[in-house]
Amino acid sequence: MEVGGVVANIVNLDRVSKGYGAAGQLLTDVSLGLDDADRIGVVGLNGAGKSTLLRMLTKQEEPDDGRVTHRRDLRVLWLPQSLTLDAEATVRDVVLGTAWLAQSMGAEHEWAGDAGVRAILDGLGMPHLGLDQPVGPMSGGERRRVALAALLVREADLLILDEPTNHLDVGGVDWLARHLVTRKGALAVVTHDRWFLDAVCTTTWEVADQTVRAYEGGFAAWILARAERQRVAAATEARRQNLLRKEIAWLRRGPPARTSKPKFRIDAANALIDDVPPPRDTMSLQRMATARLGKQVYDLADVRLHAGPKEILHGTTWQVGPGDRIAILGRNGAGKTTLLRMLAGITRPDGGRFHTGSTVKPAFLSQELAELPGHLRVLEAVEEVARRVQLGDREISAAQLAEVFGFDDRRLWTPVSDLSGGERRRLQMLRLLAGEPNVLLFDEPTNDLDTDTLAALEDLLDSWPGTIIVASHDRYLIERVTESAYGMFGDGRLVHLPGGVDEYLARAAAAGGPAPADLTPATAGADRSGMSAAEVRTARKELGKLERQVARLEQKEAALLEQLATHATDYARVAELDAQLKELRAERERTEEAWLGLAEQLPEG
Repeated sequence: MEVGGVVANIVNLDRVSKGYGAAGQLLTDVSLGLDDADRIGVVGLNGAGKSTLLRMLTKQEEPDDGRVTHRRDLRVLWLPQSLTLDAEATVRDVVLGTAWLAQSMGAEHEWAGDAGVRAILDGLGMPHLGLDQPVGPMSGGERRRVALAALLVREADLLILDEPTNHLDVGGVDWLARHLVTRKGALAVVTHDRWFLDAVCTTTWEVADQTVRAYEGGFAAWILARAERQRVAAATEARRQNLLRKEIAWLRRGPPARTSKPKFRIDAANALIDDVPPPRDTMSLQRMATARLGKQVYDLADVRLHAGPKEILHGTTWQVGPGDRIAILGRNGAGKTTLLRMLAGITRPDGGRFHTGSTVKPAFLSQELAELPGHLRVLEAVEEVARRVQLGDREISAAQLAEVFGFDDRRLWTPVSDLSGGERRRLQMLRLLAGEPNVLLFDEPTNDLDTDTLAALEDLLDSWPGTIIVASHDRYLIERVTESAYGMFGDGRLVHLPGGVDEYLARAAAAGGPAPADLTPATAGADRSGMSAAEVRTARKELGKLERQVARLEQKEAALLEQLATHATDYARVAELDAQLKELRAERERTEEAWLGLAEQLPEG
């Protein structure tokens, strides 16, 4: 449905249409409104028109048809995806002066004092910046965070942010979410960070099919509502629908890092998920082949590692085993990329013992896209790695594999240099997986990916049989696909974090970072169950581990049943397999009982 405007709106779009030559028509006859208390998350596929919608909301771009109206004297501030700062300007010039606010509308602003600016810069992960430091030598991420700080120190009736979490670490995303929750005024934000959408937004606008549909609630509510709409319409292909059904199953079963309960009746989705398998069972993408992984993956003893003069690891001892699923958490610059490059064999430690298992075949997904062969076409870039790949129980061609990753016949012959950022990221992953690795090393894998592509990536990683080590600021991805976490705090340590992201934020705050806060009202203080917020979080993490253990046991049971059918005439082998099956079923029953007992102790939600 389309959203109708009302008189009280501060911004109205009336029958707006917009298109661009080669890109085609993006929006057609869209009418919607935004009032002074709205907190809107804008989602949709890459290229659907999300940024175009924001530019029209700000009046930076005019529609082809229809009109955009603002309330009189409306103060609007916005952060575009790309911006240019004067290289000679200082942080003070940008944040407190007029060196960058050409993109903002509204004239007069209340200027914050230096203490307020410092608090915002610290929260955004830049405590080292001085107000008189020039922006010219800064990295692109630092310049973008300075520009974001310039908006946050000012008052506005409407704040519009296009990918504000880019270049922020987990702590920075957490701080920004808490800041925006308490900030006065309306908010519209485009982001692929699904945890952030749930933490901040109370309404979701989906940009798709040349229109905009509104849903009450954040990402969790939107994914459920979209599933119901697609089920009722019955207009979505089976593969996409299965992916969506699985996402719903995880939202109800997995680690409940939901910061607000969906304001949407869930029973409408029950029909969709009654027969959905556990999150780590057979996927719609099936299991890609991997090289056999031995008992040892990585063994570090008293390892020292530097990035230039900066010490990353000091006397670190760490073991990584087969099937481990590990998240590496840390501020920007803490050394996460340097650690992954060492594990990938690109660099060597400066001291200590670093041993890689003889069967390890790593694949390193870096943050850079320059490693892609821009002179080749998509299919040629895949065939450069492998012409045929084992996917599940069948062998498929490079063209068929490319289709699994969203490259249809029209895009197979597109030059790599002409692909969008999201498409290049997908191609990068495709080429890595085509090499059939058994260890995945991911450095910010969610950059440039829309929410649907992220769901497809997580769907693939759900049943990945090898080892996964991922450095990411995407809390949703971390809590979805990893089972243990380690923190890097800039002091040479690699610290095990049994409490995951929550423990990382607490430790970072204790070390002088932005103080974490629980954004879930239902878990503030003691719960009605009698459990404290910390006890609830710990119990839910344990519940997630038990769920994954049950899923793995079910997979093993299915494999044993297949072997029993295969060896039905070999009575000795049948007896052996039957004994294994009984033992496995007993273990699964004990695990399920433990899960049920823990689930009954926890509050709903």
